[in-house]
Amino acid sequence: MSYNTKWQVPRDMWVQIEPLLPAPKPPGTVGQPALPQRKVLNGILHVLRTGCQWKSMPKEWFGASSSLHTYFQAWQEAGIWQRIYQLMLRHYDKVQGIQWRWQAIDSKSVAAPLGCEKTGRNPTDRGKLGSKRHILTDARGAPLAVVVSAANVNDVTCALAVLDAQVVKPPQRIYRVHHLCGDKGYDSDDLRQAVTERHYRVHFGRRWPTVTEVPASRRHPARRWVVERTLSWQNNFRSLRTRWAKKADNWLALIHFACALVLWDMSAA
Repeated sequence: MSYNTKWQVPRDMWVQIEPLLPAPKPPGTVGQPALPQRKVLNGILHVLRTGCQWKSMPKEWFGASSSLHTYFQAWQEAGIWQRIYQLMLRHYDKVQGIQWRWQAIDSKSVAAPLGCEKTGRNPTDRGKLGSKRHILTDARGAPLAVVVSAANVNDVTCALAVLDAQVVKPPQRIYRVHHLCGDKGYDSDDLRQAVTERHYRVHFGRRWPTVTEVPASRRHPARRWVVERTLSWQNNFRSLRTRWAKKADNWLALIHFACALVLWDMSAA
């Protein structure tokens, strides 16, 4: 996958995002003039890509780091990052079409050295502090929903929250059956029942039958790999590979921005 959004937000993407952003300072306002909002967005993208601290931002490129962080925090509190994510998902749906019939769910544990909200001892990393990002994707791997939790939280306990976090409402009657794929971490009788009640056919941690056990008309190709690929794409953003944000909402905002960028690139693919 080629990343056209590696270091700056493309112009066509910016044209769609700009109307979502709050108006900058009006002319004649006391204090320093407002930074250009596209420069602010590119500065936040720099933090997302490199994982650097806000104080380490090149001032000659993006302006004062404190101003950038102020914008980022204000946009997070106003729900702008989720709206950008939702906008890009709708754009992807318009260009490529969301493939709702087959969906996949998975999570990724990352280190969180600073601790704070929604962190816990990671059982897969010698008990070090960590967090998880849980995502739901369509059949191509387009991210449909994101939830964050502590690293010691079982995937089963977050699965329904992920399904409820979809930023675009799924259609009701396009497909007769919707399928949900997940690994053994989701294989729970209670979760199977709850997901089935939401009109999904569940494929959790199940042994795949051999070709002699299932007729050709009922065989399905591997489906879960797309969510693992999307989690790998997200690891290209260093701020998601290691969580440095102390506030869980700030880290979730960065994940929403990353999802929007991934969706933009998938739309162009």
